[in-house]
Amino acid sequence: MNALQAEIAESILKKVGQRILPDLSEFETIFSDSFSRYRNELLKMADETRRKHVGDDVFLRGLIEFSNYCSCACNYCGISSYNRKLKRFRMTADEILNTVKYAYEIGFRSFVLQAGEDKFFDENTLLSIIDRIKSGFDCALSLSTGEWPAESLRKFKNAGADRYLLRIETSDPVIFGELHPDSRWEDRDHCLKDIKNAGFQTGSGILIGIPGQSHAVLYSDLKYLIDLDPEMIGIGPFIPHPDTPLGNEKGGDIETTITFLALIRLYLPDSYIPATTAMGSIHPEGRKMALMAGANVLMPNVSPVENRASYELYPNKICLNDNALKCTKCIEGWVGEIGRKVNMGYGHIVRNSSSGRDKSRPYG
Repeated sequence: MNALQAEIAESILKKVGQRILPDLSEFETIFSDSFSRYRNELLKMADETRRKHVGDDVFLRGLIEFSNYCSCACNYCGISSYNRKLKRFRMTADEILNTVKYAYEIGFRSFVLQAGEDKFFDENTLLSIIDRIKSGFDCALSLSTGEWPAESLRKFKNAGADRYLLRIETSDPVIFGELHPDSRWEDRDHCLKDIKNAGFQTGSGILIGIPGQSHAVLYSDLKYLIDLDPEMIGIGPFIPHPDTPLGNEKGGDIETTITFLALIRLYLPDSYIPATTAMGSIHPEGRKMALMAGANVLMPNVSPVENRASYELYPNKICLNDNALKCTKCIEGWVGEIGRKVNMGYGHIVRNSSSGRDKSRPYG
């Protein structure tokens, strides 16, 4: 690196440290080879920001994948409706409650109900499940069940659901349409705003490495997420599934994923950011790397072991055969190795003027 390149890199780090958005050329530099010697400093800045704003706790949220039926035909997803090879399953309400009970007895106090867009679980069915969970267990409850009308979302919130997760995967409407041929970017964007308006703690996120994703698109993704200002942001690598139209694509890499995650932490310092299972699926130290670059959430799978292989959003997912207790003990061990501690509580986000985004000062 020559003197000019070093000066540019140091200027970028200073901007990022002050939460001033770099311009596009500076953003592209962050992902270039010329910035490689400064990338560790960026990750350390993100980790320190995490420590300052959300502490050292790593919050566990028990993931319950309760149905792999889906009415959507997304071109990258293993549980897409066109995947005829997949063995489908659908848990009953009692099975869902029993899974919550089992994980609750282990110590979990935060749960995520996730499924494909399964029309069997209509509004009334989900309302009943939410009510049974919240009336039977002292816990936080997140939903991840796709797009719903604004009125349904309000009902879910009033029934006791605390958080709602809806990923955009990309902020580019054209690429979104190529990933989701039967969905519209405008509907996804509108639904996220309805989720926020309903009073949910809102989660969203993107995939790194999807076809057509340039640095300019990633820059747009960063700006979109800053503007949305969600409480939880999931950043994960695209992992091609062989039984999808995008099965032969390259996929995302761990370095780009971790770097973008660090930027999210720096620009949205009090957000809760998971170290995703997908990161651990493409690199043996992926989740640990994410925690050391600003992440503070893990979502261990507490679903019945017999269902997990069939909830195959992407291939080679880790931890398919570990029950919830074994998985939790394993996580406690390696989280402790990096000087962090597991927190199995509600994991609610409390924002204030000192930790949240300064709305009075524009980025850039």
